[in-house]
Amino acid sequence: MSDTRELLPVLLSEKSRKIKGSIYNRMQVDFAYYSNRIEGNHLTHDQTRYIYETRTIDGTVPVNDVFEAANHFRCFDYILDTVNEPITEDYIKQLHRMLKNGVMDDDEDYAVVSDYKKYPNEVGEIETVPPEKVSDHVQDLLGRYNDKPALDLYDIADFHVRFERIHPFYDGNGRIGRLLMLKQCLANSIVPFFINEDVKHFYYVGLKEWQSDEKKERLIDVFLSMQDDMKAILDYFRIGYDKTELTAREVISKHI
Repeated sequence: MSDTRELLPVLLSEKSRKIKGSIYNRMQVDFAYYSNRIEGNHLTHDQTRYIYETRTIDGTVPVNDVFEAANHFRCFDYILDTVNEPITEDYIKQLHRMLKNGVMDDDEDYAVVSDYKKYPNEVGEIETVPPEKVSDHVQDLLGRYNDKPALDLYDIADFHVRFERIHPFYDGNGRIGRLLMLKQCLANSIVPFFINEDVKHFYYVGLKEWQSDEKKERLIDVFLSMQDDMKAILDYFRIGYDKTELTAREVISKHI
């Protein structure tokens, strides 16, 4: 049977019809599990699936882990419902509000939800934008990419690195950044992807190395590898996609 279905319409249809065992179901669980997992969430893949399918879990898991999984499902739906809307500061803050809703933090003064960080932070021992400059940097980043008629994988990678280096929130920056990549992929008919634990190290190294033109291939290689995993899922569910195969160097060559 030939591939006749497009991913985004299928996801929207299955979301509204709540079809079990569908690619919508699969992507909800996989994207929540892997994005939360690399941030230290202790839920197993099965536990994540149980939360999604039954909204229940056993009594051995930290409550914040459960909230984070359930909240990610809502963020995923929000991405689908707003896939063609522009990314704005309010949009990013709304994602953060949804992601952190109900999550308990010991230091409430530090834990600002749905607004930018109050105190400096860092990512991988890299200094990030100070709190008082976050809004200006986010506006500059959004202006740089919202004006483009279309994005390719390089653009999405560059946006992601810049967003993570701003690190606008006290927590959740990686997950918000990866949710934004999902939105950008779907809006530009690019095969979406998650980051699993097998490539976690290379992903973080790729983020650090991106500033060097000679080392941009690592992050693109990670994304291409994860796209291959996603393509296997798309093939199983008979979802069509652009089967053009590019190397990391070919992706980068259009921009350097």
